[in-house]
Amino acid sequence: MTDQPESFDIVSVGRALVDAAPPVTPRNVLHRGGDANPSADALKQQFGDAIIRSAVGWGETTVFVARAHVGEIIRWLHDDPAQQYDYLVDVTAVEYREAENPIEVVWHLRSLPYRRFLRIKTELKKGSPLEVDSVWGVYHGADWLERECYDMFGITFTGHPDLRRILMWEQYKEGYPLRKDFPLRGRFSRSEQLRQALAANPESRYSMEELTVAEAFTEIPDDMRRRLASGERTGE
Repeated sequence: MTDQPESFDIVSVGRALVDAAPPVTPRNVLHRGGDANPSADALKQQFGDAIIRSAVGWGETTVFVARAHVGEIIRWLHDDPAQQYDYLVDVTAVEYREAENPIEVVWHLRSLPYRRFLRIKTELKKGSPLEVDSVWGVYHGADWLERECYDMFGITFTGHPDLRRILMWEQYKEGYPLRKDFPLRGRFSRSEQLRQALAANPESRYSMEELTVAEAFTEIPDDMRRRLASGERTGE
C-alpha cells in the first residue's frame, strides 16, 4: 500500500512559474498613463528600433511595432520563458475616418502564467500593399481570425496556409465591407447581390448539408428567377 499525501496544494493559473499574489479587481484605473506592462520594456530591449512606441490606456498596454518584424516579435513573446504569451485572443484591424491615417492591424495576446494582457499593433499605409506576416505558425487559432480580417479589410497575411474569404463567398466582388469607403448598402443592388450569391456554386467547396443556397433558388418565383438569370437590376 502506497503512502498517500496528507494534503494537496491547489495550483492556480499564474502561480506555476512565478510567485505572484492572487489577482484583484483594478480600482481607479487611469484613462491615460499608469503602470505599463513590463513586457513593453522587455520588447524594447530585445528588438530596439523595431519597437516604435507604446502607450497605456485604461490599464492596458499597447505596443506599436514595425511591420517587417511582426512575426519574430510575436514568436518571441510566445516562446520566451519570461513572457509566455500562450493565448491569442484576437486578430483584427482598425481603419480611421481620416484618409491620411494608416490602417492598424491588432493582435490581442494574453500570458496565462503571468496574468498579463498585451496589445500589439502595426501600421499599414494606405496606397501600399496591405500585407503583414501571418502568426498561424505560432498560434493555429489565428487561422479563422486572419481569414476574417482578410475578408473584411483586404489585409493579406503572408504565410497563412489557406487565406480565403470566410464570411463572404469567395467570388464576392463588392470589396471589403469594414473599409471606410464601403457603402452601407453595398455597391450593387439587392437583386444583383442575390444573383451573384446564387451563381457562386457553393457545392465547389461546401456540401449541400452545410450550405443550401441552391435549394433556396428553387423556391423563388419563376418570373424572378428569369429576371435574375438575365442579370436585370431592379430597384431596392
